[in-house]
Order: sequence, then C-alpha cells, then structure tokens
Amino acid sequence: MGIDIRHKNDRKVRRKAPKSQDIYLRLLVKLYRFLARRTNAKFNKIVLKRLFMSKSNRPPLSLSRLVRKMKLKGREDKITVVVGTITDDIRITDIPKLKVCALRLTSGARARILKSGGEIITFDQLALRAPKGQNTVLIQGPRKAREVYRHFGPAPGLPHSHTKPYVRSKGRKFERARGRRKSRGYQK
Repeated sequence: MGIDIRHKNDRKVRRKAPKSQDIYLRLLVKLYRFLARRTNAKFNKIVLKRLFMSKSNRPPLSLSRLVRKMKLKGREDKITVVVGTITDDIRITDIPKLKVCALRLTSGARARILKSGGEIITFDQLALRAPKGQNTVLIQGPRKAREVYRHFGPAPGLPHSHTKPYVRSKGRKFERARGRRKSRGYQK
C-alpha cells in the first residue's frame, strides 16, 4: 500500500495573466510576453509581471516622488518607467524636463510634464525605443501607503505596539481608558 501524496501545495498562486479584460492591456501583455521570451533582458520579465498585478500592488506614484528619484546621480536623460499611474502633486512647484513611460497619467500630471518640455511615451513606444530596457529607470509607487497597513502588526494594546485599532469613532469615550491612562489600570 503506497502513501498518498499531499496535494495541498500543488497549485502555485501567482498571476499568469491580468484579471482585467482591457484589450489594450492585453495587447501590452502579448508584446511584453514576446519580449520577455525572446530577449535575455530581466527588465521585460519585470514589466510583464507588473502588468499582471492588481491595482493595490500598482500604487500611484506622485510627481514629487518621481522628480526626487530622477534627481539622483546618473539618472539624467534616462526614461522613467512606471507600470501604474502617475499623479499630480501641488506641493512641488518646478518640474525638470522628464522622459516618462507609464500606463496612465492624471490630466494634471500630464499637463505639467509636457509644459516643462518633458516627453510622455506609451509602453509600445518604449518597446521600440528600448526593447531591452536600455537607459531606463523602473520606479514603483509606495505599496505600504494604503491606510489599511496601519492596522497590521501586533495587536493594538500590546506594549510597544503602534498598530492603529479599528474604532467606530475617535472620541473621548472610545478606547481611551485602560492602557491609555495611568488612572485606569496602566498606561502603555
């Protein structure tokens, strides 16, 4: 009598295609699937993987972060590649000349980049210009910026925990007694 094989680890949970039915995204996937297979560049494999990602794993990138990352040494005259959305940021006043490739740009961000003499290209244009990702900088938005991440971690109330509790409202009567004040048991 043989030992039965455990099948609980058979299925690998990772995306092999995007969930979205957007035909233009699907065409980009076709293009980058080809490039990832036929070129030896890691860049194309990364772009393909990011095209599959869910929206929460493709967080928006603000214009100020983009400018800050592109001011680093050795990054001038390179094309910024963002597999996601670039959003406008009113906190930044002067924008340098940028070459940008992104899935989406908000109208404000698009206008400001073009006004400063910059250039915006799409991923199919990028594939013609830099099929192996030459002279490009891949940038992502901050994934942990979502409010939900504040609630993750050791339970709120444990010593040295800075995890945000899920509270109905923030007021005098809500989670303000034991553990929050010396007069009510202890103060964390």
